[in-house]
Amino acid sequence: MPLAVKELVLKAIQFLQEKKAQDIILLDINKVSLIADYFLICSGTSQIHTKALCDHLLENISYGKHGLGRVEGYREGSWILLDFSGFIVHIFLTEERAFYNLERLWGEAEKVDWQTLLASLP
Repeated sequence: MPLAVKELVLKAIQFLQEKKAQDIILLDINKVSLIADYFLICSGTSQIHTKALCDHLLENISYGKHGLGRVEGYREGSWILLDFSGFIVHIFLTEERAFYNLERLWGEAEKVDWQTLLASLP
C-alpha cells in the first residue's frame, strides 16, 4: 500500500472507530479493478449513524492531493459512498450491506488486516 494512501486509509479507519462503525473491512481491489486501490467497508446502526460516520470523516480527514471525488447516497443514508480517488469508503446500514454483499462481489480482492497495520503505527 503506498504510504500516503496507507496513512489516509488508516486515519479513515480511526475516525470510523471513533463513531462506533461496525464490522470494518478493508479490501485491496488494486489487482481486480481500475476504479480504486482499496474499498473500506463498514456498517452503521441507523441512517442517523451512517450520516454521522460520513460527516465525521468529511470533517476530520485531510485528503489533500487525493481529493474527494464525490459523495453518493447521503440523503438516503442506507449506503453512503465516499470516493477519495485512491480508495472508496462504503458506509452501509446492516441490512443494505447484507443485500449488496460487496465482500462476496469483490471476493477476488485481498482482505487487508487493518488491525495489524494500526497496531504498527508509532
